[in-house]
Amino acid sequence: MISLSQTAQEHFRKLIDQQDTPGLGIRLIAVHAGTPRGDCQLEFCEASERDGTEFEIACTGFSLYVGADSAQFLDGAQIDFIRSGTGGELTIRAPALRGVVPAADASLSERVRYVIESEINPQLASHGGHISLDSITPEGIVVLRFGGGCHGCGMADQTLRNGVETTLKARLAEVTGVRDATDHANGDKPYYARQASG
Repeated sequence: MISLSQTAQEHFRKLIDQQDTPGLGIRLIAVHAGTPRGDCQLEFCEASERDGTEFEIACTGFSLYVGADSAQFLDGAQIDFIRSGTGGELTIRAPALRGVVPAADASLSERVRYVIESEINPQLASHGGHISLDSITPEGIVVLRFGGGCHGCGMADQTLRNGVETTLKARLAEVTGVRDATDHANGDKPYYARQASG
């Protein structure tokens, strides 16, 4: 599933030895898996922090643990440590990490989710916001929910019409429109406050 070079194992072993914690391992997690923002995160993992659902890869002197929800995105990953005069560089190559563009015959919801994660949410992230797919009507109207800084934002309607709807309709011919299913009255930290009506 995942291969670690000898130099990577030596690097991890050295880091673990410096911690002086019995049973300490390394956990590898996929972050934003299946999207163009996909990345890997490494952290120490004490025995008390493991719940038994992780995949364990036994190495010389320690174990690498991969969360069950990350495993499919890290299948075939290669971890290497390249030594240099300044110490070295750890590299992780995980071909499945960022997912693949859904095929033309994939469901509309799969294709909508991909456009949301690959194009729309990275733009909304600059405002601390994001959207998620709620449903798609038989008429092709995509129903969305706003979260984070977009939840309760005074500009949510403009974002929906001028950004989200324009992008989805341009990428997916089956999309006829978008609708917001968010209750914006209870947003905690909107990027732009809504104007009081009255």
